[in-house]
Amino acid sequence: MANIAVALLVLPLLQVAIGEHNIQDYTRSFEKKECDMYHGKWVYDHSYPLYDSSQCNFIENEFACQRNGRPDRLYLKYRWQPSACNLPRFDGLDFLERFRNKQIMFVGDSLSLNQWQSLTCMLHTATPHSKYKLQRIGGLSTFTFTEYNVSVKFMRNAFLVDIVHKRYGRVLTLDKVDDEKEWHGIDVLIFNTWHWWQHTGRKQPWDFIREGKHMQKDMDRLVAYEKGLMTWARWVDTNVDPKKTKVFIQGVSPDHSNGSYWPGNNNGKNCQGETKPILAPGYPNRKHPGELVLEKVLHTMTKPVHLLNVTRLSQQRKDAHPSVYGSGGHKGMDCSHWCLAGLPDTWNQLLYAELISK
Repeated sequence: MANIAVALLVLPLLQVAIGEHNIQDYTRSFEKKECDMYHGKWVYDHSYPLYDSSQCNFIENEFACQRNGRPDRLYLKYRWQPSACNLPRFDGLDFLERFRNKQIMFVGDSLSLNQWQSLTCMLHTATPHSKYKLQRIGGLSTFTFTEYNVSVKFMRNAFLVDIVHKRYGRVLTLDKVDDEKEWHGIDVLIFNTWHWWQHTGRKQPWDFIREGKHMQKDMDRLVAYEKGLMTWARWVDTNVDPKKTKVFIQGVSPDHSNGSYWPGNNNGKNCQGETKPILAPGYPNRKHPGELVLEKVLHTMTKPVHLLNVTRLSQQRKDAHPSVYGSGGHKGMDCSHWCLAGLPDTWNQLLYAELISK
């Protein structure tokens, strides 16, 4: 009863702080004790997208689908609706106030870049007249909202473990993390790795794989992925103080390069021309293999790491890729990254919900 009384006393203050609608939603979640935000469906919402991407001229060309001439807009109008609760609508000003004088860092490949650019645009459009500073030094990009002293960073690191350059070639080192010095002192870390573990041939950025003293030309990629994740997990368990740093890892971001994998399409075509999500109930009916490995590793960890479990909801969005409206134009086909505005905004809405609920 005492907890309920306290909640009722602070409710009016919270309604002023982050909006009555959002608090009503979270009160319902509070009464339910918990809500799986990742179990739900895509619904049409005429108020979407959350922002006008033309207000963010810093968005990379590879994600700027409308700028690059994509003619349809229906893909912008879908909102993720959890089955048992409502997500709070993203509040950029609240986000900036909560993280005043703090640092947030995305660490990963170009899918992390995708999510970083989404978040910076969501925040910028919430306070478009506030000054910002964008700085790129090597693999580190920093977007600072100077009025709030909030830094949102992106560190490019496709494997999280190190690639060492030797005279005989490039060595993917499964038992040593890369760029760890940059991760210290960050208030929120959002990691991601998956796509580059699958690359072969000319796209493969290493020549050998080493674990300890054992070196080989190649190995089962899922096994290598698991070993690399275990090295990252040991770093988190050893180095992170949960009282100072919140750690997230993004679930596997799926591609849609082969249409034979989704319902009602057996001709194997890719994401080009797709304008609607996959709304078939129960799709997908099995977990992504990378998702299973990631969950296995997370279960071994002693420090809290929050999974942004976006794989299944993203698998339903065959319509949300740049396809020929990315940086490659009609000479390229991008069914891996995502248009902005678009799906990564939902990832960040889920991130925001996780941050304000914990």
